[in-house]
Amino acid sequence: MNETQDMAELVVRLRQRLKLTQEQLAARLGVTCPTVNRWENRKSRPSKLALKLIKSTLEQLGAEDLLTQYFPH
Repeated sequence: MNETQDMAELVVRLRQRLKLTQEQLAARLGVTCPTVNRWENRKSRPSKLALKLIKSTLEQLGAEDLLTQYFPH
């Protein structure tokens, strides 16, 4: 699995855990719905800023499993 696939899986899992649509997650992260769709369909990957927002969201959720899997220290 490459890094883009990993990020696609992370975005899907985050969105499902939050019970949000792509549009709702996009609004939460300050990006467009097509951007989230491209991430999930492995056509692009989140920017460094978007990754920081995703990580922050995971921390707020207390999603240690996803944090350790996708953001190992």
